[in-house]
Amino acid sequence: MLQDGSNKGPIDIWKSENGQSFYGCSKRSRKFPHAVRERSSNGYLLIAASGGLNQQRTGISDAVVVAWVLNATLVVPELDHNSYWKDNSDFVNIFDVNWFISYLVKDVTIVKKVPDKFMRSMEKNPYSMRVPRKSPPEYYLDQVLPILKRRRVLQLTKFDYRLANNIDEELQKLRCRANFHALRFTKPIQELGQKLVLRMREMAIRFIAVHLRFEPDMLAFSGCYFGGGDKERYELAEIRKRWETLPDLDADGERSRGKCPLTPHEVGLMLRALGFANDTYIYVASGEIYGGEETLRPLRDLFPNFYTKERLANEELKPFLPFSSRLAAIDYIVCDESDVFVTNNNGNMARILAGRRRYMGHKRTIRPNAKRLSSLFMERDKMDWDTFARKVKAVQRGYMGEPDEMRPGRGEFHEYPYSCICKKNGDPESEQVRGNQGLKNRSKEEEPVLGAKGDEQVFLI
Repeated sequence: MLQDGSNKGPIDIWKSENGQSFYGCSKRSRKFPHAVRERSSNGYLLIAASGGLNQQRTGISDAVVVAWVLNATLVVPELDHNSYWKDNSDFVNIFDVNWFISYLVKDVTIVKKVPDKFMRSMEKNPYSMRVPRKSPPEYYLDQVLPILKRRRVLQLTKFDYRLANNIDEELQKLRCRANFHALRFTKPIQELGQKLVLRMREMAIRFIAVHLRFEPDMLAFSGCYFGGGDKERYELAEIRKRWETLPDLDADGERSRGKCPLTPHEVGLMLRALGFANDTYIYVASGEIYGGEETLRPLRDLFPNFYTKERLANEELKPFLPFSSRLAAIDYIVCDESDVFVTNNNGNMARILAGRRRYMGHKRTIRPNAKRLSSLFMERDKMDWDTFARKVKAVQRGYMGEPDEMRPGRGEFHEYPYSCICKKNGDPESEQVRGNQGLKNRSKEEEPVLGAKGDEQVFLI
């Protein structure tokens, strides 16, 4: 149990008791307009997603909403082959494309490609444009729709976080249907991911999944210092030169502001302080760790039952090794199925999985209060373990994945899908219907009426 001496009482570190009162709810309302047929649509919408697997996942979910707003036929999105991850996987290599199309058939018409006959009839190549980040539906209607109607085929590039956070509640539910239901991994990925979950369950009744972002490029981008001396400073500075526009940052300042990812050792200290025993089984999802085994050793010492996809599935993993996004998808499945999910960062996978776990009943999800924890880690040698553990528990209250940690409308929607979470008595967690954006493109007849294993104990370290 986690308790901080307040009158709020203890918190079960393995599960959210209040979370049992909530569930994901994203069914389309009966008044939500159906998808327009391909021949009746305003044209074909091409989407070039950007970034790694989970960044692209947000773009794909948002693209579904944008296609609905524009009365467009959505072409199965193209994935990014040119980012840091250098993965040439296409949509069909990662996601079940037929399921994606059929699940959303009532919402948006989706095709695998623009018909050849249509492409041959075009006088010009498809028009390509990039919309500003977090653009509201009105922007798409005012600036994108006229071009789509004129050119009939339109490509939106670098499509990540290009749709506003707060939009009409019915459109938010469409976002959720796309993200949490329509985007299902291919059978080979799903089967191997579930095998790894089963192997963890065969060893332990319950386990923690830790998502560690500690790759060299990520650390260099952060501008933080992690205690590796001049060697670290030089190596990360050289990597940082890849981004010409990055400003010079004060490493101490970034850490005090909570902008630095926790080290593997700090993650282990946090978990032990919260009450997870050293016989707890953990699954670590990560890419290349800066410093390799030496960096991971403190976490392994704190939690000897330490597993990764490479350890659990050596030979079975070989077909996936050349593809970083498919490896990330396998990690995603194990993290999603874990009893507790922990992250050392606030990156895309951390946010997307936090949102999904909230949607699936507020499964325990721990994100570090990095700003408050940083001072505790710096003062660790100046206090006894009991004092340190008590303070960690105090600063982590509010960061344990409880239903009341964020007010509806605040935070990134993909991380806090408030419009798609209901109480079991049937009342939405958020009762306010948000606006009428994106609906004015529909005809009046179509317009929906929307208001327009063991006891938990702390071990001495």
